[in-house]
Amino acid sequence: MPTQHLLKKLAQDIKHLARESGFSACGISGINLAQHPAYLKKWLAAGYQGEMLWMENNLEKRCRPDYLEPHTQAIISVRLDYLPPETQAIKILSSADKAYVSRYALGRDYHKLIRKRLSKLAEQINQQLEDTPELKAAFPEFNSRAFTDSAPVLERGIAQQAGLGWIGKNCMLITPKAGSWFFLGELYINLPLPADKPFNKDHCGACAACHTACPTQAFVAEGLLDARRCISYLTIELKGSIPEELRPLMGNRIYGCDDCQLVCPWTRFSPTTKETDFHPRHQLDNSDLIDLFNWDEATFLKNTQGSPIRRTGYISWLRNLAVALGNAPTSPEIIHTLTARLNYPNPIVNEHVHWALKRHQ
Repeated sequence: MPTQHLLKKLAQDIKHLARESGFSACGISGINLAQHPAYLKKWLAAGYQGEMLWMENNLEKRCRPDYLEPHTQAIISVRLDYLPPETQAIKILSSADKAYVSRYALGRDYHKLIRKRLSKLAEQINQQLEDTPELKAAFPEFNSRAFTDSAPVLERGIAQQAGLGWIGKNCMLITPKAGSWFFLGELYINLPLPADKPFNKDHCGACAACHTACPTQAFVAEGLLDARRCISYLTIELKGSIPEELRPLMGNRIYGCDDCQLVCPWTRFSPTTKETDFHPRHQLDNSDLIDLFNWDEATFLKNTQGSPIRRTGYISWLRNLAVALGNAPTSPEIIHTLTARLNYPNPIVNEHVHWALKRHQ
């Protein structure tokens, strides 16, 4: 059997193995990422990345997969659904005394889980090569490297090139039968696997619900996000003071923001996750702002162990909660809670607590 036919069969087997491993979907792309590198460079030149300097670092490696991992000839792109069941997102968002945490961060961190499964997939691919003498002779040394939001990788661009979906007006990768509530992962490999057809059709049409729903109006054009106004950036990536004009617009969102996904018509097709690791922990899907603000650092570290929330740090956690408490309806309990932190020994926390108290005067 010619090598090309064997590679085609291997690509089919890989997709089957990926589904067996628990991934929701799998596609394969080449290393030419089409228009995505040029878009990223233009976006960075406009300064929309704010303080996310890591997006500028290793830019060529991000745009050229074979620069990041030499000898890469194909990329296996996988999807893993994360939406927990019955998260009552809209109800929590409309309850100003509750804390809203982005749905992806309610459970355990996804990085280790996805990388572990990708590493297992790499082992299975290697075994397939060992069991196929013709391929082993043509490709005696198999090399791979797994990623998931952990290195200079153009994840959504790769996924689009691999046929997993299109990048919508909300800048999210959207899949017709699964919406956008999913994580992405990649396996760079040195095998010239046949690439899938890129998903080039845009199914957003005239819909602009995501732009209308954005609390801070972070979308400056269709499919163009100014991260400096995005609540996910403000609550996670930004480490200093949140601009005062944006604080009232953040409502009770203390870690991330899902508004552009919640209103997207395609997310009504989103399946709930089969991964119990992604189910809410410590009642973070229904917690009072006051209760979370009263966590001391030890409690924060304990309750965010193995959680994506840990990366924001305790100071930003208090800062974000102070803003949310400033936006909540005035009550003696909220004023008392904020007053207790007035002299907190950190200028960022102190500034945001003072701002919040002024909102209740």
